[in-house]
Amino acid sequence: MIGQLRSVVVDTRDPRALAAFYVELLGGKITAADDDWVVVTDDQGGRLAFQLSPEHEPPVFPDPKGSQQFHLDVRIPRGSLDEAARRIAELGGRRLDVSDDGFQVFTDPAGHTFCLTWD
Repeated sequence: MIGQLRSVVVDTRDPRALAAFYVELLGGKITAADDDWVVVTDDQGGRLAFQLSPEHEPPVFPDPKGSQQFHLDVRIPRGSLDEAARRIAELGGRRLDVSDDGFQVFTDPAGHTFCLTWD
């Protein structure tokens, strides 16, 4: 092993707002913040970091010319999709018309895709 994962870093035009979205979506708390960088840490020490990227352009999904390159899968309890979708919309996320048995695709307020999935 060469090293251990410290953080997953997400580019955004508004690090504080996107961090607040993910605190509501996944839990945890903001543990570091300045104008260019915000870190959300969960109870187990997992970190999502949000870095200022003024040129960030949201990916298009699905995009037949490219890929989303990276996304998160977020597990929710079976039967809670409608409530989760409502809360995500309240927080500025968007439900995409892409789903299958066991997952539903959304975007965060900056346009990054993530999936809700259930067992």
